[in-house]
Amino acid sequence: MGKWLDLGEETIKKLLKNSGLTEKEAEVYIFLAKHDPLKGTEIAKLIKKDKGQVFYILKRLQAKGFVELTLDYPTRYMTIPFENILNSLIKARQEEVAFIQEAKKDLLDYLRKKHLTELEHSVEKFAVIKGNKRIYSKIKRIIRDTKHQLSIVATVPSLLHADRLGIFDIAFTHPLRSQIQYRFLTEISEQNMNAIKDLLKRTHKTAFNFRARNPDLGLRLFPRMITRDNKEILFFITRRTDEKRKDDICFWTNCKTLIQTFTAVFEDLWRNSTDIQEKIAEIETGEPTPRTYIIDDVNAAKKKYDAIVQSAKDEIILMTSSKGIIENWKNMPLLKEYTKKGVSVKIMAPIVSENLEAAQKLSKICAVKHVPIDYPEATIVDGKHFFQFKTSPTDKELVSTPHFENIFYTNDFEYVEKMKNMLDDVWKNARAPSPVTVESILRKSREPSLPLPYDRRYPSYFEKMSGISIEERKQSGIATEKDVLNKIINAKKFPGENRSKDLMRLYGSMANAAIHPPDHFNLPDIVISVFHIEKQSMLGEEDAMLLYIRLETPTGHSYVPAAFVGDKPKAQAFWKHWLAGTPAGQNVQLVKKDEFQIRIHGNTLFAGWTVQIPLLHPQYSLPPACLLIEGYGDIKVDTYTILSPSGYKTEVERSGLEAFVTFFHPASKYSGPGTDGFFARDYVATTYPPSTR
Repeated sequence: MGKWLDLGEETIKKLLKNSGLTEKEAEVYIFLAKHDPLKGTEIAKLIKKDKGQVFYILKRLQAKGFVELTLDYPTRYMTIPFENILNSLIKARQEEVAFIQEAKKDLLDYLRKKHLTELEHSVEKFAVIKGNKRIYSKIKRIIRDTKHQLSIVATVPSLLHADRLGIFDIAFTHPLRSQIQYRFLTEISEQNMNAIKDLLKRTHKTAFNFRARNPDLGLRLFPRMITRDNKEILFFITRRTDEKRKDDICFWTNCKTLIQTFTAVFEDLWRNSTDIQEKIAEIETGEPTPRTYIIDDVNAAKKKYDAIVQSAKDEIILMTSSKGIIENWKNMPLLKEYTKKGVSVKIMAPIVSENLEAAQKLSKICAVKHVPIDYPEATIVDGKHFFQFKTSPTDKELVSTPHFENIFYTNDFEYVEKMKNMLDDVWKNARAPSPVTVESILRKSREPSLPLPYDRRYPSYFEKMSGISIEERKQSGIATEKDVLNKIINAKKFPGENRSKDLMRLYGSMANAAIHPPDHFNLPDIVISVFHIEKQSMLGEEDAMLLYIRLETPTGHSYVPAAFVGDKPKAQAFWKHWLAGTPAGQNVQLVKKDEFQIRIHGNTLFAGWTVQIPLLHPQYSLPPACLLIEGYGDIKVDTYTILSPSGYKTEVERSGLEAFVTFFHPASKYSGPGTDGFFARDYVATTYPPSTR
C-alpha cells in the first residue's frame, strides 16, 4: 500500500472522486487503507466523527465496491486494493471510449440531420455584413454549402480579387463541382479580357460546370449578388465605383420571398446577355458582324444618325438621358411630323424634377417612360438600325447628352432584333411619368386635417379615421444643411440638452418613396416613409417604417397612414399615440432587428424586411421586399410641420436629396423616377403632445 500512497493524498483523493466517491467517502477510504482492518466504532473514534455518520459512509463504500467485510466477529472493515480500483477505472474509461468511437458515425449523422432540419425550419431573417474580410469569409461558406446551383453577378475586378483570395479554389475543389451549375454574369472589356481568358482556361482543366455571360445593357443597373440553391442570397448596396473600399456593406438573407425576387432579376438579366466566348470573339475581331462598325468621326456619325431617324417609317425607340428628354422637347415639331406620318415614337429616360414638365408635354404627342439612370443611350429605327452612344453615367453627369464620338452602329438583323426585344422588355416594365410626386403627395393638404378616408365596404370604420396634414413652415434659425447637421452633432455632444417631458425629439435620417406598382403586383399605390433614428434621440435608436395607401374619400383619393413597423418595444406606445385617429394607429407592428433592416451608405438608403406587413384592406398585405433609395442632384433644405389627428404637432427640419426609387418585390423589380423619392440625410423632428399646444 505504501507505493501508491507515495502518489500523494490529494492526487489519490482526486482519482477516487473521479471514480464516484464523495469528499467524505474518499477521506474514510484513505484512512482505512493506512490501517489494518478495523471495526466501525474504532474508525469513528480514531477519525473523531459521529458513529452513525461513519457507519452510513462505510455502507455506501461497501455498496460502491471500495470496502469489504471480514468474516470474523465482530465484523471489521478493510479496503479493496487501490490497484484493483485503478484497473477497474481504466477499463471503464476504455469501454466508454470504445463505445463513443463505435457510435461516432451514428452520432454525427444524427447531429447533421438535426442541424439540416433546424436550418430548413429556421426563421427568415436579415444579417448585415460589413468589411471585405467578413464578406469574403461568408462567400466561402456559401460556396462550400452549395449543392445544385450558384449564381453570381459581379464585375471583373471583383471576380479577380475573389480569385486572389482563393474563392475559385474552393469551387474548383468542391466534391460536387461536376454536379453544381455555376453561373456568372460579368461585363468584360478589351482591358480585362485577357484576365477573364486566363480564368476560363483554369475552369477547363477541372470538372467545373462553369457558364458565363456578358449583359447586353451592362452591369451598372443591377446589384452585385450571390444566390445559392434558392436558399440564401448575399447582395451589396455599395456602388460599383466604391467596390475596392474596405467598408463594403452587403446583406445576407434566407427569406424565400426575397430570394425569389432577386433570382427573378438574375434570370431576366441572364436572358438578355451574350455568351462570354462570343463576347470575347467580338472584342478580338472588332467586328461582331460584317455590318457592324464604329463611327469615330463626330460629323459623319451625326449625319448618319439624323438621316436614318428621318427615314423612319414605322417605329423609333429612344433610350436617352435626363437631358435628352429636354432636347427632344425642344425638337417637338420634328416629333409631331413623325407621328403625323404614322411613326410610333417611344422615349425612355430617367425622369427627374428638372425634366418632369418636359416629359409630360412630350407625352401628349409620343409615349414617354422612366428608366433608371444607368441605362446606356441607344436608338432603334424600324427594327433595322441600332445606334449606341458612348456615355459614362455618374451622379454629376445626370444631365449629360449623347456623345457622337465613336458611336456603335449595326444593321445586322439578328443583332438589332435581339436589342429590340431587350428594349421592348424594358419598355414593358417601365412606367409613364406621373405629375404626382412624393412631395406633392405628402404635402397635398394645407388644411388643418385631411378629409376623412372612406370606403363603401367599411363605412362605419372609416368614418372614425382621418389622415395627416403637412404644412410648410419658415424658420429663420434653420437656413442651411450645416444648421441641420449641427443640431444632430450637438445632440450627440449634449444628449441631455432640451430633454423635456413635454416634447419628443428624434435625430437621424429618413426617406420617402412613392410606389405606383403595376397590376401584377396586386398592391395599391403606396407611399413609404423610412426612419433611421439615432441613439441620441429621446427613445434611443430605432429603425421604423410608416406606410400610406391610396384610398377613396368623399372628396377624391387621398394617401392615408395604413401601417407602422418598428423594432423598438419602448417606442411602440409613442407611435400608437402619435398615429391615433389614423388606420395605422391600430396597425402598429413590432418586428425583430433581424426581420427589418435599414442601412445608409453615402447618398443611398436601403430598407428590407422579411415579414408580411398587413395593410388596411384585408386583401392587401405587403410581402417581404427591399427598397433602394438613391439620392441625386443638389442638397435641399426645408422645414415643415406635421399635424396629426391625435393632436400631436411635429416640427421637422431636414436637408436631403431627391432620389430614385427601386422596389424589389416578389413579382419583379420596380424602378421609379427621381420624382418618386426623397432622401433626408439629416433629419430632426420635434413632437409636441396635445397638452402643450
